[in-house]
Amino acid sequence: MQAFFARFLEKNYLEGLAAERGRFRAFLLASLKHFLSNDWDRSQAQKRGGNAEHLSLKWQDADDRFHIDPPAPENPECQFDREWALALLDRVITRLADECSRDGKACRFAQAKGFLTVGQDAIPYAQAAKQLGLEEGTLRVAVHRLRKRYRELLHDEIAQTLENPAQVDEELRSLLATLAG
Repeated sequence: MQAFFARFLEKNYLEGLAAERGRFRAFLLASLKHFLSNDWDRSQAQKRGGNAEHLSLKWQDADDRFHIDPPAPENPECQFDREWALALLDRVITRLADECSRDGKACRFAQAKGFLTVGQDAIPYAQAAKQLGLEEGTLRVAVHRLRKRYRELLHDEIAQTLENPAQVDEELRSLLATLAG
């Protein structure tokens, strides 16, 4: 990845971009695919030992490393989209936490943030409120308000990645489909 971004910056690929030619994410994904394809071609060249099996010299930690590393993604495009979506959601949570902190509600955010991403039916409000030392109604209102602001911030973050604000709902559906699949 570092080699990709080094080449990307070295060649100044951002210079020729124009919003009317498409989405930045699509451009970035296509650029990465071309880079990886070219890199694979170079690695398979006979003068680079293309048919030789390469063994890692770090065999001492191989057992630990292979138990920790996730399996290779079946579809790199889906993995890219999923990482993009997760990074976007992480930015939204960070913005929401910062807002709550500025408003003096950091403690309330810490208590209710776990309920932001689960379905409403999955939340045992009475039990959770008791554990947090809150009234059930207070917790419900706090979660409702956080979810509403979360949706607003998510909409805003998506809008910042698009040239046309009318595409926000389409992009949101795509993001949710990526996370669901």
